[in-house]
Amino acid sequence: MKTFSVEDIARGGIIAALYVVLTYIFAPISFGLIQVRIAEMLTILPLFTPAAVPGLFIGCFLGNILGGAIVIDVVCGSIATLIGAVGGYLLRRNRWLVPIPAIIANMVIVPLVLRYGYGIDMPLLPMALYVGIGEVLSCFVLGELLATLLYRYPKLFQ
Repeated sequence: MKTFSVEDIARGGIIAALYVVLTYIFAPISFGLIQVRIAEMLTILPLFTPAAVPGLFIGCFLGNILGGAIVIDVVCGSIATLIGAVGGYLLRRNRWLVPIPAIIANMVIVPLVLRYGYGIDMPLLPMALYVGIGEVLSCFVLGELLATLLYRYPKLFQ
């Protein structure tokens, strides 16, 4: 099993901090039934470094706390991001598949949190579609734009 270097820990911390800042800055669109969490574009980063996995989990956890989410949202939302990050890391050999686990994990978990945590009385399927649209915009569209940019600077992850 590979241990994390000091550089990996620093990268994970930077990723966590970026996730928190993006969630906080874009808080009006980061929470609720219809959301496009801009910070979720960072779920593309397991393509470049395994340090992104804990960084994304910690960043989501802290971002949810600072965003005023309820406990079930803090825990389950962070787990959804963790599942997406791990899945993305496992699929990293195909750049175009990396965003898929984050999209699916959030489409399954977030509607349940909205229904049973926040009491939104709406069928789960439409909620999953709303969340999915936001996740596709953030994880796939913005994430792939970020990946394209990062491929131009390969030394960032060496």
